[in-house]
Amino acid sequence: MTKKRIAIFASGSGSNAEKIAEHFASDSQVEISLILTNNPQAGVIARARRLHIPVVVFDRTTFYESARIVELLQGQAIDLVVLAGFMMLIPESMVQAFPNKIVNIHPALLPKYGGKGMYGHFVHEAVVAAQETESGITIHYVNERYDEGTIIFQASCPVVSTDTPEDVAKKVQVLEHKYFPEVVEKLLLNA
Repeated sequence: MTKKRIAIFASGSGSNAEKIAEHFASDSQVEISLILTNNPQAGVIARARRLHIPVVVFDRTTFYESARIVELLQGQAIDLVVLAGFMMLIPESMVQAFPNKIVNIHPALLPKYGGKGMYGHFVHEAVVAAQETESGITIHYVNERYDEGTIIFQASCPVVSTDTPEDVAKKVQVLEHKYFPEVVEKLLLNA
């Protein structure tokens, strides 16, 4: 049986990428083939090296003005592209090359607190400022617009009046680490 192959895109520390890699480390059906980043200083690079996963660092021009990344993914026979804290909008050519094969995790309950500029601490600050009583995660398919693809899965956590944005971030990260690897596995193995 051929292994299912995942490519993970990340721009930051890579904690979700690492959790996904750990989840599949001893899986005979799935492998993390590549980790790609647009940030040459991203923490995910050290994590990938520690996990013995090849890393590709690319720039904005390569991503948006060439077919190199799409060709690389196709050449690696990637079954699922996972965005784990990746901050760039996916180009239409890549969305078309991998229809319903690109998934993202967003640190809020979409459609609230999504869209351009709504990532990381900006999301948690907005949730606290709006005095929301819950937040959470949304895992969704990726289309040509930020955070507008079809929702696959959501999980929520309570937000209390004394929570800071940092408190909300910690609660949301617990959900990310728990559910993202599980949802990725279901998507891959039920495809």
